[in-house]
Amino acid sequence: MKVGLDVGSTTIKCVVLDDQNQIIYKSYERHLSQITQKISELLTKIRDEVMHGADAQITISGSAGMGVAETCDLPFMQEVYATRVAIGKLIPDADVIIELGGEDAKILFLSGGMEVRMNGTCAGGTGAFIDQMATLLDISPNEMDQLAEQYEKIYTIASRCGVFAKSDIQPLLNQGARKSDISASIFAAVANQTIAGLAQGRKIAGNVVYLGGPLTFLPQLRQAFDTALHVKGICPENSLYFVALGAAFSSDTSVDIDTALKNVASYGTKAAFLSIDPLFNNQEEFDAFQKRHESCRAKRGNLNTYKGPAYLGVDAGSTTVKTVLMGPGGEVLDSTYQSNSGNPVPIIREYLLGLYKEHPDIQIRSSAVTGYGEELLKNAFGIDFGIVETVAHFTAAKHFLPDVDFVIDIGGQDMKCFKIHNGAVDNIFLNEACSSGCGSFLQTFANTLGYSIEEFARLGLFAKHPVDLGSRCTVFMNSSVKQAQKDGATMEDISAGLSVSVVKNAIYKVIRASSASELGKNIVVQGGTFLNNAVLRVFEKELGVNVVRPDISGLMGAYGAALYAAKKAGDSSTLLPLSELEHFKHEVKVTSCGLCNNNCRLTINIFGGNRRFIGGNRCEKPVTKRSSQSEQNMYAYKLQLLRSYQPKPGPRGKIGLPMGLNLYELLPFWYTFFTQLGFEVVTSPLSSRELYIKGQASIPSDTVCFPAKLMHGHVDALIEQGIQNIFYPCMSYNFDEKLGDNHYNCPVVAYYPEVIAANTSELHGLHFIHDYVGIHRKRDFPVKMHAILEQYFDGIPLAEVKQAAKAAYDAYDAFMKQIRQKGNEMIEEARKQNKPIIVLSGRPYHLDPEINHGIDKLITSLGAAVISEDVISPNVKKFRVGVLNQWTYHSRLYAAAEFIGTQKDMNLVQLVSFGCGVDAITTDEVRSILEKHDKIYTQIKIDEITNLGAVKIRLRSLFAALEG
Repeated sequence: MKVGLDVGSTTIKCVVLDDQNQIIYKSYERHLSQITQKISELLTKIRDEVMHGADAQITISGSAGMGVAETCDLPFMQEVYATRVAIGKLIPDADVIIELGGEDAKILFLSGGMEVRMNGTCAGGTGAFIDQMATLLDISPNEMDQLAEQYEKIYTIASRCGVFAKSDIQPLLNQGARKSDISASIFAAVANQTIAGLAQGRKIAGNVVYLGGPLTFLPQLRQAFDTALHVKGICPENSLYFVALGAAFSSDTSVDIDTALKNVASYGTKAAFLSIDPLFNNQEEFDAFQKRHESCRAKRGNLNTYKGPAYLGVDAGSTTVKTVLMGPGGEVLDSTYQSNSGNPVPIIREYLLGLYKEHPDIQIRSSAVTGYGEELLKNAFGIDFGIVETVAHFTAAKHFLPDVDFVIDIGGQDMKCFKIHNGAVDNIFLNEACSSGCGSFLQTFANTLGYSIEEFARLGLFAKHPVDLGSRCTVFMNSSVKQAQKDGATMEDISAGLSVSVVKNAIYKVIRASSASELGKNIVVQGGTFLNNAVLRVFEKELGVNVVRPDISGLMGAYGAALYAAKKAGDSSTLLPLSELEHFKHEVKVTSCGLCNNNCRLTINIFGGNRRFIGGNRCEKPVTKRSSQSEQNMYAYKLQLLRSYQPKPGPRGKIGLPMGLNLYELLPFWYTFFTQLGFEVVTSPLSSRELYIKGQASIPSDTVCFPAKLMHGHVDALIEQGIQNIFYPCMSYNFDEKLGDNHYNCPVVAYYPEVIAANTSELHGLHFIHDYVGIHRKRDFPVKMHAILEQYFDGIPLAEVKQAAKAAYDAYDAFMKQIRQKGNEMIEEARKQNKPIIVLSGRPYHLDPEINHGIDKLITSLGAAVISEDVISPNVKKFRVGVLNQWTYHSRLYAAAEFIGTQKDMNLVQLVSFGCGVDAITTDEVRSILEKHDKIYTQIKIDEITNLGAVKIRLRSLFAALEG
């Protein structure tokens, strides 16, 4: 008999074949990281119940099987080869195999040259990711699949990793989006992530086979792949077992099962992992620590005996809902802390109904709400005030420590840190799209390892050898945890190690502190994560200071909201009375806005009494029906200007320009140049999600920035229009604006045409003009350009090229002059109206609405004017910076930051693309320039993520800090 074992990242699959290669036994179960124990159980069962003393030929395969096989002297077969063997025997006409496992994703191209694509250390878009998303929605993966079948609308969700997706999903839930739509959107995201991340430019076509647990158990996930690929893939019988089958088919070495069991039992008993010092050396140390922190307690009142006015604070967070009912003296009369289950509305309704009915002698004089669900709950229940989270948390921290100078709040998936200077928020640090230093990071691991978060946290307090896991994200760290377990780490060691990771991520990746003194002497820590004594202890040890943790650490947002409500209270509250709550209704509709080119997917929440809340909008148009203030929005002005360059029929036919990257700013130049030469210049349409999806099959790297990925869709759009000549030149240099040490384009902007040419098969037979061009050399340009054009077109004389070049340079100069003139007018107008001025800084192509996601409109809706960095960068002469200043777009950024430092009413918000390597340099340099002038630095990471919930919190926090 032949036995094949597939030891995967989350499951073990086993098949036993008879002499005719027929399956006589198969099993599939999760190993919960207890790999050797499960293998032992499985081999024992096979020996006793299946083999009955017969000889066994065993082969192990799978992503987690190699170490066991090598150490235990068992035959091993690489999983891809095992899959290929099984497919060759069972489905010989397969062209492509797509396999999703627990943390593994693979695409095997079988026809047209065998090739294998696998995910690296990131488990985004795999079974573990789907499990995380189901947990977030408070449903099982199977329920998620059933809901997805009833979807009406697909939202844009990033599936690069779970924490990115939460950044999209949580605000959708808080805005009232239907779980059916979100479920289908998650599956669509997984399909697109797998295709874009693994196919990397190679076309998936022909007979497509789906393998692995997620694709076997979730028919709607298969449907999402079919839709994305425009194919009808097959999920064969025993699709879960193809790796195990391949291993079994190839088994030819007899193994004594008893010997194998002894070897497996001895595997992993030697501790060989990196460890750090224990959190507590003894019980006395822990007791002193606990006593110190128990001394910081909020005043308490008795809800059952209290009569009179009260103040309600609500914190609708990313994963939980907290309430605090407070008396006039700041005493806590009542509090709740519970999961929001994806919708905080029914939770707050039940709470208020209970409060009104059971305590009729309490009058709520005022109420306030903060957090992700702020606007939804404010509109649903008539809550008096909505306040931004940073203000709520600072208000609460100040109550416990009046001279607080640093506050850090770590919640479910958010981290907020802010410095206090002269009694006002002076600088704000928020985690970007990643929540690896947050509560959900520990929660995910606790759940995966079969513990509640409370039990898991207690385990680590007295660990003798906490594992040194570094500070990486959840899906990256799974492999580190598994390896530590194999190397003999106890659950206590892992729990303590993960707490250390949370803290290191907070300090070194979010706050980026170089020393404890940088944070201040009076530090308040809050948020549910700091209720974990292990996290608190590590934080104090890492910084070398004692901090204050109020006993209501997890309720500080709600307590701050209650304090704010008390301070702002009027004669009566607008909170819904009992009679209206009893007849409360909540209906959710989804629609597309269509009032501008953003085409926002709107979630309309309808409540009784003609109250409603619209979520998902990037501007105020769907609410007010009026256009946003484009007269003080440089992004809108520039876009309008660029769209005025319309095609004019010419005798030399059409030439296409893909509208992305540097061609955004250089459109006036190239449009004028080619129009003068007698070409009809056709630009690709404005970017959209659909355009991105169309081009994603030819994207060879998932790590390149989103603006570059969009170029594939733009070139495809021109091809679809039948354009025979497409112009997209390589340009090492940009114009020299005399602000930097050199004037390069970044490598992606400079050479991405080469990537397009190498990966877009549809360009064969067309003129794709991607030669190297240097517009920075005004004198040489006409001659070089004439030589390039001669390769593709007949009869264009040099004199005409010279004339067209002169017109092009004039057009570019006039365009930049017009922008700067208009920008200065906007600044003047904003100052007359006493409006704050936000310099929304980044790259010229961040004008693209699909890239900036309407952040410019969001800022104008908050009452500020928006201008771009190129308006003010000429106001500064070249100055010394702390980095090599060699890129044109970067030197503009630094000059703008320097100028803003001298302007009281100006502040900078920097847009950063997630995949942009060189922005690791610009962000630190811009921050240091601004902080040198005592200005607040605000960074917004933009990518495929489209939900602006976290962005709005960041911007409102900035405005609140500016108001002091």
